[in-house]
Amino acid sequence: MTMEPMGRTAEFLLVEDNPGDVRLTQEALRESKVKNNLHVVSNGVDAIAFLRRKGPFANAPRPDIILLDLNLPKKDGREVLAEIKADPVLRRIPVVVITSSEAEQDILKSYDLHVNCYVTKPVDLEQFMKVVQSVETFWLTIVKLPTEGGPEDE
Repeated sequence: MTMEPMGRTAEFLLVEDNPGDVRLTQEALRESKVKNNLHVVSNGVDAIAFLRRKGPFANAPRPDIILLDLNLPKKDGREVLAEIKADPVLRRIPVVVITSSEAEQDILKSYDLHVNCYVTKPVDLEQFMKVVQSVETFWLTIVKLPTEGGPEDE
């Protein structure tokens, strides 16, 4: 199996309200082998506005992958995930929950809402960086993702 990075710059949407975790994610992606742009929003309302290109996000790119925290202000990650997966235009974007919650009910609820992957944030800085880089490597070099234009997009 060959692992080919995307032929273009990968677009990430990070939905995270913890500035420390945002910085760590930025650093992990900066050290990456895949060219990427990281877009950050700090609450669920802005995440949906970004994805639907509303208001200040009118020119936002469609993300190739969404990194989603569950515990967010305004609209929590579970609500954001439910909206994404219920939307025929957005539901094919892979969503990776990266959260501090190890609660079984959060894991089950996330998979019930069709999350693509659930990862518990490591407390250790180095491990956190490895997790982000592993997620990126898996989703952008190993997995075959659909392109934006599906039949319902027409």
